[in-house]
Amino acid sequence: MANREKSGYTIIYASVMVIIVALGLALTHMGLKPQQVRNENIDKMQQILRSLNIDAEANVAEQQYNELIKNAYLIADGQKVEGTEGITPEDPAFSGEEAAKGVPVFEAEIDGSKKYILSMNGAGLWGAIWGYLAIESDGSTVYGAEFGNAGETPGLGAEIVEPEFRNQFIGKELIKNNEFKSIAVVKPGQSVSDRDYVDGISGGTITSKGVDNMLFNSVKKYDSFLMNLHSDNQ
Repeated sequence: MANREKSGYTIIYASVMVIIVALGLALTHMGLKPQQVRNENIDKMQQILRSLNIDAEANVAEQQYNELIKNAYLIADGQKVEGTEGITPEDPAFSGEEAAKGVPVFEAEIDGSKKYILSMNGAGLWGAIWGYLAIESDGSTVYGAEFGNAGETPGLGAEIVEPEFRNQFIGKELIKNNEFKSIAVVKPGQSVSDRDYVDGISGGTITSKGVDNMLFNSVKKYDSFLMNLHSDNQ
């Protein structure tokens, strides 16, 4: 019988155990991966729906998304990128796998009226912030807004996810006098003269500034697309 006190036996035993544990973890990860991806997709669908002022539970989000989102595609230089249409998680607008080709647009239909949902990404105080902006068919008026964050301070910057902040954007206009202006996020009590604005988060100045920058920089990528819509509806 092998001497179990020998270091060789200990090393072999430890190595075998490490391999077994690593294999078990790898198999567990592979088994859970499809559900993890599905959960991420459902969460994204919920965010898109919230930009349409619909707070869907996870168990019905996919159904409502499929009912309301009629088309999705990438645009570049204001025009639809050929071959990128489709609303499923595997399609370019949702998956983001072909982001180099353009920015995503999701088309929804609410009570017979078309809405265009734009994607936004930016930076807050502690990390990434993101969101979706739903625009009326005139290419300018905001129908709804949704924001998310990776680690903003609870009670301060993290308040951008709350309806009290998001709902301020409803009815605001991105285009003024036939020029893309975005929507400003300002300190409460302040104002701007040349564009629509909303109040930022009290005590969350840097996050509010991040949202302001995100709105301008992300939505600016859609300005030709929005201006085309705006011109068609005048």
